[in-house]
Amino acid sequence: MKTKPKRILVIAMRFLGDVLLTTPLIHSLKLAYPEAQIDVLVYANTAAMLDGNCDIDQIITTINRPKFVDYRRLIPLLFRSYDLAIVTQSGDRPFLYGLLAASTRVAVVPQKNTTGWWKRYFVQHWFEFDVNVHTVLQHLKLLDGLNIKKHFALIPPQCNDTEQLLKQYPFINSNREYVVLHPHPQWTYKQWRVEAWIELGHYLHELGLTLILSCGPAQQELDYVAAIQRLLPEGTINLVGQVSLAQLATIISKAKLYIGPDTGITHLAAATGIPVIALFGPTNPVKWAPFPVAYQSELNPFNKVGDQQVNNVYLIQGESGCVPCGLEGCDRHQQSRSQCLDTLAPSQIKNLVWELFDKKLN
Repeated sequence: MKTKPKRILVIAMRFLGDVLLTTPLIHSLKLAYPEAQIDVLVYANTAAMLDGNCDIDQIITTINRPKFVDYRRLIPLLFRSYDLAIVTQSGDRPFLYGLLAASTRVAVVPQKNTTGWWKRYFVQHWFEFDVNVHTVLQHLKLLDGLNIKKHFALIPPQCNDTEQLLKQYPFINSNREYVVLHPHPQWTYKQWRVEAWIELGHYLHELGLTLILSCGPAQQELDYVAAIQRLLPEGTINLVGQVSLAQLATIISKAKLYIGPDTGITHLAAATGIPVIALFGPTNPVKWAPFPVAYQSELNPFNKVGDQQVNNVYLIQGESGCVPCGLEGCDRHQQSRSQCLDTLAPSQIKNLVWELFDKKLN
């Protein structure tokens, strides 16, 4: 750009984890343009992932399936209101919002041989969506066209009522060491077996760790985790639906360990810096693995196949010749099971926990 932008819009319209993965991009923009106003357009149900983020001036929200009245409110708010728009997804709706918002646009675009090839003609700089580039690094590659320095650290939501949180949950600052388990991802095809979570929970309890359960507020998640809790040791603490994302980030940051599937909260846990065990099945870890703390390279942190460790993230992959298939479960829909995760043995996780803490928990 010939002049520094005064108003920047970052468009990040996907799931919770995706929004968190845009924070290195946003932080890089803020450090390069400290006087600029940086706004972010997200879905309303993901905005909490940006709570307390000092790099952001305004969070603009819309619903996942807008109607005419929603467009009528949003479009005048965006139209030519910005000097620069950065679109982090290759879909049509985010792209059109960026087209309306600013005359200078940087965007992730579909590959040239797909139906969205035309989008590159409406932007000053673009990067093709690439399943072989980690999402954080893909976002940062958008900065190449702006010639600004890249910063890699994710910024989790910030809790503004920590004192009250500590009063409500005194275990956070007590002498009790605890582990956070997040058993329920949004989609069934990313789930581990209930029986496996129960076996792992008993093992962690035997090691002297207090079990903390987390999940989202949806009824199916409440029921799922309640069913697990009934079969876990007495003293297990269920936080499901009781804390905000920022509060959960604080709780996770004080834990000895976090264990969860491929979900936004696992990305959040990794961003806090504690040891994270991430259970992956069909999902490609090259693209979607939790981004390790203090990782400072433009090379992908994880390979496509195999159990791996990078900094604070320990990635355990289900075993099958087709892993990672990149598909939505063995029956090809979001509510189907994935055999690679169903056959993932709890002993694999238990062995890693034992190795991770080097027998210091006894």
